[in-house]
Amino acid sequence: MTKKEQPKVKQVIVVRTDTSPSMRKGKVGAQAGHAAMACLKKRIMDASLRLPEPYMRYGDFYFWEFLGIGPEVVEWLRGGEAKICARADSLEELLDIQKKAEEAGLEVHVITDSGKTEFKEATITCLAIGPDYEDRIDPITGHLKLL
Repeated sequence: MTKKEQPKVKQVIVVRTDTSPSMRKGKVGAQAGHAAMACLKKRIMDASLRLPEPYMRYGDFYFWEFLGIGPEVVEWLRGGEAKICARADSLEELLDIQKKAEEAGLEVHVITDSGKTEFKEATITCLAIGPDYEDRIDPITGHLKLL
């Protein structure tokens, strides 16, 4: 398979639109940013728990493998980190997408705002799916409208 024929890697961020009277554009951007970074943040935090003693001595391990990052994420990082922002019109729709993505074996991160600024309580605002190959993500999110 040539480089042109390889499937593209992307991440889809699904944002709830039923919170839009409460969530300004800046907040949407911040929540989407949290979602986009969640997969790497989790890997870095998990890897920090696996660091050998003394933790500054790594030996001959492969960095990506140590962080639990598969080839699809490496390709995504090297290829510009493509992100698609789509919309879910309700919490129920967002949770249904989450369930389908998890059943398909995709990485999913649900983002919950702490409720300190725009919301009066902790509120699920969006989720990130992937990064993964589009032929795995599109069956779950391909029907969604763009944000």
